[in-house]
Amino acid sequence: MFPKPGRPSVLAENPIPSSSPAFGTPVHPIPPRRTAPIKAPPILKPAKPTVLPILLPPATLRPLAFRTFTKKHNLTLTSSALQALATFIGRQCGSGWREEGLAEKVLEEVAKSWKKSGGQVIVDADGEMLKGILKTLEGSMSGGRLNQGSGLSRQVSFNFTADANAQDLNALGARPALDTHSSFGISSLEVEDKEKDEEEDSLKHPREWIKVINAFDQPKLIYNTSQRHFEKSTTKPSLFPDPSHKTDLFRQRYHVVHQRILRNEAFQTPTFSGARSATLNRSGSVTNTQPNTITPIANLLGRSGTGHMLLSMLTVSPAGALSLSDLTGTIALDIQHAQPFPPTGAYFTPGMIVLVEGTYEEDYGNLGDGSSSTLGNTGGIGGTIGGKFIAFSVAHPPAERRSATLGSTADKTAKTDITGPAAFGWTDFIGVGSERATGARMSRIASRLLPPTTAHNIVLASDLHLDIPATLTALRTLLRTYSPDPIDPHPVYPLAIILMGNFSSKASLAGVPSAGSIEYKEHFDALASVLADFPQLIAHTSLVFVPGDNDAWASAFSAGAATPLPRKPVPALFTNRIRRAVAEANREVWGAGKAKGKEGDVIWTSNPSRLTWFGVKGEMAILRDNIAGRLRRTSIRFGAPSQDADDEELPDASMIPQNSETQEAMDIDISQAADAPPPTQEQVDSETLTARALTRTLLSQSYLSPFPLSVRPLHWDYAHTLNLYPLPTAVVLADSEAPPFVVKYHGCTVMNPGSIDESGGRGRREGRARWVEYDIGTGTGTVRTEE
Repeated sequence: MFPKPGRPSVLAENPIPSSSPAFGTPVHPIPPRRTAPIKAPPILKPAKPTVLPILLPPATLRPLAFRTFTKKHNLTLTSSALQALATFIGRQCGSGWREEGLAEKVLEEVAKSWKKSGGQVIVDADGEMLKGILKTLEGSMSGGRLNQGSGLSRQVSFNFTADANAQDLNALGARPALDTHSSFGISSLEVEDKEKDEEEDSLKHPREWIKVINAFDQPKLIYNTSQRHFEKSTTKPSLFPDPSHKTDLFRQRYHVVHQRILRNEAFQTPTFSGARSATLNRSGSVTNTQPNTITPIANLLGRSGTGHMLLSMLTVSPAGALSLSDLTGTIALDIQHAQPFPPTGAYFTPGMIVLVEGTYEEDYGNLGDGSSSTLGNTGGIGGTIGGKFIAFSVAHPPAERRSATLGSTADKTAKTDITGPAAFGWTDFIGVGSERATGARMSRIASRLLPPTTAHNIVLASDLHLDIPATLTALRTLLRTYSPDPIDPHPVYPLAIILMGNFSSKASLAGVPSAGSIEYKEHFDALASVLADFPQLIAHTSLVFVPGDNDAWASAFSAGAATPLPRKPVPALFTNRIRRAVAEANREVWGAGKAKGKEGDVIWTSNPSRLTWFGVKGEMAILRDNIAGRLRRTSIRFGAPSQDADDEELPDASMIPQNSETQEAMDIDISQAADAPPPTQEQVDSETLTARALTRTLLSQSYLSPFPLSVRPLHWDYAHTLNLYPLPTAVVLADSEAPPFVVKYHGCTVMNPGSIDESGGRGRREGRARWVEYDIGTGTGTVRTEE
């Protein structure tokens, strides 16, 4: 059984482990010392800090949210937004939301992100913006705290060629194209992104900051009466809208004027006085000594013989009588004893929203025919109420400066019309960014790229009738004026040359005897030949073309009559040769290696359209339409004022201010010497009075076409493109029936270049050109004539 001595053991050859020494278990060698660290068991790994979620009531979070959003950032939280924030903080921060100050940091970051995303003053949870902010914050939080090194830096490039509405949506939702911002991680340290400076350095030419906005690409904003701010429309505009949109057109116009009036200090009741007054003074508008009250038309019932002030739209009833309409109803208007203010400084036509002061006279035998109001029955009894309103005074609503609406710091010396901070500083009205988000940065860039010693002009010319040889001669005169001497070492070119129609003196494509499509194209070919003679000029500037009523394709079915606005650009079928002429000039001047942002380009835009420079720094509204003639044809005629012996003589209308806070006479420039004294009222001619009346009317209405749709057709869903709220920096009214002028009113420069051919195609002073030159650096315009 036991192995014999001297023979090897079988166990040694085939050792079998055993715990008993009786089986001869071999001795195991000592394992070597471990040099690598022993891997920790999974139970010893540092665990990710966890937070026990809690149910945080919104009422408990309300004081902290109010202190952060309202007092610190001037934002207002809705109940839905407060509920979303309470749910998020309770889930992510847990019980330490108050003791450790976690909720305050989250609310601070959400408020900053909301502002940088171009959000409205009202913070709500209905859209995708707040959801995107909370989703981004959730990924950067650990243990209820924000991870400052999570690398949340974001960049938004500044691209003028892309539509602001079509830009990509990041985690924070839609953002204005000009917004730049810091990351979540460094926002609390107030450290500016390095990408800002790099982006600004890459755009060193002023023309790179100029953008032309087509009317069909302009965003549509709707005024929310309950939250008192503008919000973007959720429906896409259409050329074939629902019939209800026709009423919305006038309702939105009324809302814009109404909210502007209520914020005017003349209509705000002081807390220390309950006295109210409803009178229009002889200074052209309302008195500022006592507050005024606007009465809805529906509230006139049962108050016969009392005086009231109405903010209503002038309309014409089916029977042909003049009426007043607001959101509550319609009432007949008696202007037998009414006087306009100013007496001769403005137009009053049906379709305009006016302030009317007078007395209500009730007719118990006629309680109304039940017809609906022009603005739609949105409150009160609606329809036409019985009786009539005997007007004593009729005036336009006071205009509001752009600086008062947006809080712009460009015009620091101007007095504002409202009390308190700007109303809509965070609102992006035309898709280039808001004033509060990008205004300071744009002003800094503009001051660097627009030195005061150099002119930065935009040239404006209209009525470019290409079928008249004298017009092409006048255009050569204009182009020759801005073509520098070849030996000039530092030539100065205009930033843009805007040429407005009509490009044909007769309705094109309207059949015999009008020109057909072949003749119409040949006219643009002749224009291309003229532009080709000035390669240096067109290679250093932007050519912008705005059509008129006689241009394609609208004139094909209108025969030159007023077609609906806005109107699309001239089709590329007729303009290819002009594009080739500009491209050839760029190759000739710049060669193969073009200087980015300096080569010339050509833009065919709509009518109307917008031109902006440096984002919200400057905005120009452009419209080709004969507004002055339409105002004269449809204007209401008031009776002559009856003066008693004791009555003082009415002041002159052209020198009447809009209200006491903005007392300013209109600045006018019709080739007037800079050192010449301002003309007295007796020296002002009829053309100057016409220019001032046209300017005052349109800017007070905040609309480019304050007419009924039967007088000036509009595409209902695109009527917002004619808004003048907030007031642009400049307005171009290419009106062939008005004299050429440059007028500055409430900080807005209104210009009419008139016909480019001063001879009118009749051979007198042939070749004498006339246009307007506008300097975006100084905000001044000049009517120029050259032979």
